[in-house]
Formats: sequence, C-alpha cells, structure tokens
Amino acid sequence: MEWPVNIRTFLATVGVLALPTAALAQPIDGLYLGLGAGYNSLARQSFTGSQVGPYTFPGQPVNANLQSNGGWVVPASVGYGFGNGFRIELEGGYRHTEQHLGGTATVGSGTNQTIDVMVNAFYDIDVGLPWMYPYVGAGAGYTWTSLTSFSGTFDSGRVPFNVSNHTENSGAAQGILGLSFPISGVPGLSATAEFRYMATFGNETFNAQSRTGISATVQYQANFSGLLGLRYALYTPPPPPPPAPAPVAAPAPAPARTYLVFFDWDKADLTERARQIIAEAAQNASRVQLTRIEVNGYTDTSGTAKYNMGLSIRRAKAVAAELVKDGVPANEIVTQGFGDTHLLVPTGPGVREPQNRRVEIILK
Repeated sequence: MEWPVNIRTFLATVGVLALPTAALAQPIDGLYLGLGAGYNSLARQSFTGSQVGPYTFPGQPVNANLQSNGGWVVPASVGYGFGNGFRIELEGGYRHTEQHLGGTATVGSGTNQTIDVMVNAFYDIDVGLPWMYPYVGAGAGYTWTSLTSFSGTFDSGRVPFNVSNHTENSGAAQGILGLSFPISGVPGLSATAEFRYMATFGNETFNAQSRTGISATVQYQANFSGLLGLRYALYTPPPPPPPAPAPVAAPAPAPARTYLVFFDWDKADLTERARQIIAEAAQNASRVQLTRIEVNGYTDTSGTAKYNMGLSIRRAKAVAAELVKDGVPANEIVTQGFGDTHLLVPTGPGVREPQNRRVEIILK
C-alpha cells in the first residue's frame, strides 16, 4: 500500500520526534494552560482550475502553484498531566498565511486562514538539567480553511478570476518537538519553544468566479511553524516542611541496629546487594530480643511529593516482603513510607541523590 505523501511525511516526523523518549520524564501533575504565538509557513501547494458549466477555457487552463509568503500562528490549550511525564490537551489554533500564485500563464495572490481543533498527547523528558525539559508530542483533529481576498488571472492575463470566501474543512494531524524552561520566580510557570509540522489529510475545492466558470482545487496543507509560548500548571506541590526541632536530649537507649538498603532512581526493585543486606538483617533479628522491626522507605527530592510518597511505600513493602521470605514473622514488622522527607543527605528540591533513595531496617 502506498501512503499519500502528506501522511508519510507526518508519520516520519512523529517517528523522529519520538526518539528521545528513552530519557526519563519530568512529572506535571494536574491541570495546566498553554498559549503560544509564532511564525507559520506553508509548503508549496498545487492549484488547479476545472471547467464548470457549458464554458470552455479560451486558452490554457488554470494549472499553477501556491507558494507561501509567510504568516503567523496562535494556539491556545488546556491540558492535564498525569505526574509521570505523560499529558494530554485540547488545543485550538489560528493560522494566517499570505500566499502568491504562479504557474502556466497564471498569477495571483491572497490569504490562507485556517482554524484547527486538535487533541494532543505529550511526553516530557528529564535530561538532568533542572532549567530545561524537552518534550515530544503528536495530535489529531479537524481544520477549517478559507482563501480570502484571493484573485488573479490565467491565460496570460486575459481571464481574471476570484476565489469566493467560503470555507473548506479536512481532518489533520501534527507532530511537535519542544523545550520548556521553568521560571523559578513563579512556581508552575514555564516558557516554551516549539517546532510543529501540521498536515491536512485531503485536497480542498474552492469556488472561483470568472467568465469561464471554474472551481479551484488546492492540494493538502503542510504547515511548518516555530512558536514561543507560556505554560502554567494550576497545581504545584508545596515544598516539604522544615525538619522538626531536635528534642531535648535524654538518656540514650541501647543503640538500635540499623541496616540501609539503597535503590536505583525511580525504582522499587531489589538489587542483589540489597537482598544480601536484608538477609543479614533477618539473621541478626533471630539472634537478639526484639519488640519490633521498623522498615522505613524514603526517596530523593526529584518528582512530586505525592508521587514520592507512593514510591517510598513501595520500596518499604518490597524490603518487608524479602524479610518475611528470609524467615522474619510478618507480625513483627512495621512498614512506613516517608517520601522525600528526613533526607540522609540534605538537598534542595528536584535533586537526584542516591543516598536518599533508601529503606532503613531498624531492629528494636
């Protein structure tokens, strides 16, 4: 099966844009708003005229190319982030592009105005730079296009024509490659820079008026756009509370035996070294008199507070399950998650610190 050229171009663009997604995600959690503006250019389109009614062309028919003189585009969107790098949004956009007509004994010019409504899906990427996050996206939707103030002549200037200002519609899809730059002074606000490719799926036919009577068929649109914009997340997690003041010193009890189990970033899987440490803790638990075993999970400060709390609980449960497997009675184990609080190595927000991605096993 041979794909239409605009579909093949769109699929190839989306494939190239999706390559960086092996990196890790920047979590955006909840509703957000977006607004952008920038430059729009249309790829060259074929423009053909066909006979209408009993008329005949006195000379050469309309057979020309539409070329872009450049224009502008303004999209606005409302979206929702799922906290794991994925987000979806509903977008409305307006494109205004000047075009000129040239070809076989044909000249003319006018304006292409396109309104689109798209549903987009995105993946935000963490490349280890807190000031910049790339993202990729793709969308599908519908467009409404008008050729306005469009007139010209064909047959070497002997036959004038004018395209009437009615609107044609078509399905469309787009691929998006962007960068976001968090603005530290305003939590939730980011500046964005994007490149977009948007293509319609079919040709469009517009009524044209001339003494010969013609209709004008315009090839599918292929829009290339560069945009700058702003994105604002309506919810941003609050910073962690400051640590509680140290209590007044009291006579120290007998030191508890503590074991530390460390984890890879954003993981709750046990490494081989982690299983060895847990097995050692289980063996020592059988040799001393205990009242309980505390298994406390923690994370570093990358990610949202809500996500980190769930991750710390999953880590603690994984360690507790391994202790039970190694012979420790389940009723002696107390499992807790503390998220990104009680850091072993104090850091600011958004820092991947390996020493803070841990579970503490405390024998009491």
